[in-house]
Amino acid sequence: MNVEWVEVPGGTCAFGDDARPVEVGALLWTRAPVTYAQLGCARSGVDGLRPVTGISHAQAILVARALGGRLPTSAEWEWMAGGPQRRRWPWGDQEWCPELANLRDSGLDATSPVDAHPAGATPEGLLDVAGNVWEWTLRATMGNGVTLRGGSYASLPLYARTTFRNAAPAEVASPGIGFRVVRQP
Repeated sequence: MNVEWVEVPGGTCAFGDDARPVEVGALLWTRAPVTYAQLGCARSGVDGLRPVTGISHAQAILVARALGGRLPTSAEWEWMAGGPQRRRWPWGDQEWCPELANLRDSGLDATSPVDAHPAGATPEGLLDVAGNVWEWTLRATMGNGVTLRGGSYASLPLYARTTFRNAAPAEVASPGIGFRVVRQP
């Protein structure tokens, strides 16, 4: 499996709305949400560079293990997305426009290849942190839910901000939910 890893240094994440300090270690991240091409499989009519979707949280955990890693915690995801500056968006504080991320007002109405919005990358070069697909995390919520981060192609720009948290039932397999993988350096 051809996976490109990007190192994000550790530090203290000012986590959530209350900016609670959470220590985050250095991690290697998949450069983008996991794609069909990285898994060596193709789905009919789906470009291999599009993110893997339509899998439950448990299935995402299994794929992450097969790739040699795990899903990130919500705090790790927020640190990766916002950095020590606590950026509003993965690319910085510039307001969203369609060139930066695949969100509802982009006019795409579906997932796009993970390399379609390079201007929206984090300073470390991680792609599609905002938009395209929500990303599963390890964080459980009440009622068998799991925290999602990043927004999807159907989301308003507000939902793609680095501190925004959403949740979905763990068994949901949605065309708007994907995942990325982390591992120790």
